[in-house]
Amino acid sequence: MRPTHSRRAFIIRVASVSATLAAGGAMAEEDLKGFGSSGHPRRDGPVQFDFGVASGDPLSDRVILWTHARRRFTNLPVVMRWEVSTDATFRRLVSAGWATARSETGFTAKVDAKGLQAGRTYFYRFRTLFDVSPVGITRTLPTNDVQSVKLAVFSCSNYPAGYFHAYSEAVHAGAQYGVHLGDYIYEYPANGYASQDAAALGRTSVPATEILTLDDYRRRYAQYRSDPDLKQMHGRMPVIAIWDDHEIANDSFVTGAENHTEATEGPFAARVAAALRAYHEWMPIRTPDRTDLKKVYRSFDFGNLLSLHMLETRLLGREEPIELLDLVNPVTAAASFAAFTSPSRQMLGDEQVSWISQRMYESDATWQVFGQQVLMARMEFPVSILRALNPADTSPEAIAAGAQAVNDYLTAKATAALNPALLTPLQQALLNPQTNPKLGYNLDAWDGYPAAREVLLGTAAALGKRVVSLAGDTHNAWYSDLALLDGTKVGEEFATPGVSSPGLEAALSALSPAQTTSIFRGVIDTLKFCDTYRRGFLLMTFTQQAAQGQWYFLDTVKSKNYTVAQDYTATFEA
Repeated sequence: MRPTHSRRAFIIRVASVSATLAAGGAMAEEDLKGFGSSGHPRRDGPVQFDFGVASGDPLSDRVILWTHARRRFTNLPVVMRWEVSTDATFRRLVSAGWATARSETGFTAKVDAKGLQAGRTYFYRFRTLFDVSPVGITRTLPTNDVQSVKLAVFSCSNYPAGYFHAYSEAVHAGAQYGVHLGDYIYEYPANGYASQDAAALGRTSVPATEILTLDDYRRRYAQYRSDPDLKQMHGRMPVIAIWDDHEIANDSFVTGAENHTEATEGPFAARVAAALRAYHEWMPIRTPDRTDLKKVYRSFDFGNLLSLHMLETRLLGREEPIELLDLVNPVTAAASFAAFTSPSRQMLGDEQVSWISQRMYESDATWQVFGQQVLMARMEFPVSILRALNPADTSPEAIAAGAQAVNDYLTAKATAALNPALLTPLQQALLNPQTNPKLGYNLDAWDGYPAAREVLLGTAAALGKRVVSLAGDTHNAWYSDLALLDGTKVGEEFATPGVSSPGLEAALSALSPAQTTSIFRGVIDTLKFCDTYRRGFLLMTFTQQAAQGQWYFLDTVKSKNYTVAQDYTATFEA
């Protein structure tokens, strides 16, 4: 029996059809076949757009539009009309077409809306005969003489760790475009990393197991995309995204990952295939090469102001990380150091290096911006400190030994700055790179691939380019110089704090944030600013004169009541 409908529902539907006609989008008889006969859609149940809408990968004349659409009572495909308008009432359509959400794509649908004008703001939506998605706002890229662009930079959004307030705050801060540098989801089970408060927050991971299969990854994306702050951000600005490791498995590289055991979890290649298929389904990303979903490196030109190059640093070229303990252990140090410093050691892979070199050569923009996952600036500590500081050992004795090693090095450094003649033999040894070399404390970052970093930055320097690196991964905020091994400054790095994942305040819980900051700032010469204990986002404003970073910090991600502060700004002049 055909279901009955209230008068109110009938009026809403009549108004919906009338709006379509008024917008010049009247459906032809042939088009109606996609929806079935007039009585059928309600038998299948209303179409639900539970995860809102999103846009991404904007170009000057097009943008990717995304939604998830599913009927309440069936798994039948959902045929939709998508519409782009210059006004929120959709009376002036500038682009429209058809899309289908099917079970084969997890009921997601993406289209490349073309025929748009550069540097314009548009409204968009998806609709069936009776049901309409939320309305989204998107923007195309500007061309020619561009004076200013605002980018909100995000990383490390861990659903069970806390609320995603940073996403909605970026909307309030006036960002025009979003840049997500990875760890959009996390792969751990419900009782895994940073989940101790999940039940109390109502944010327990789904599925409860670690995600391995395509269905697992789809369900995890669905949970994250249900977050209201994330939906608001996606609905208000186009996002340019790249994955890091947790979209697959922790500390991923070409042939494996720290958090993957083939004996019990199956081939790593199968997990990568499932993870990347889900990523391309659920993210508003243009897929450059459908035969190889790993190839997502791509560029976005904002006129003559900046070229944003999104780099893939996990699955295309990255060799297996070398363990820090193997470099500082006298037994394994020689062999490990030889592999570590090898000029052929890869991070991006030859093909991607050739691509980014060509893109920088061709670009005449004021700023060359690397949108990539991990810290590119050198975050190196002397071995004397690395041997003493062990985050896994928080005993009083270990803490005291670490503090002493830090104090000894900083005292020697201060003495050398004031009066080198006063240095003792022990202090001279601490400052001698031959007897006390410096190594990155995190070799999963570019510090673990020094030759690859030198090639990339050296290429930029040879081309005379002004470089800005945007980075995530660490959950903390950093601002540093980018320099070659000989000390030549090539650019600066602005690193965003995590949206919700805990930072160094958790790993170095025995130290106060002030002490941690003092250690990092004291030891690392190229480091200009860091915040090691708060979550938030980075707002980058590019002009022809400067690249300015503003860090926004939240006082908590554990409560729906919070405050946000913008209390540090850094400027890199052109």
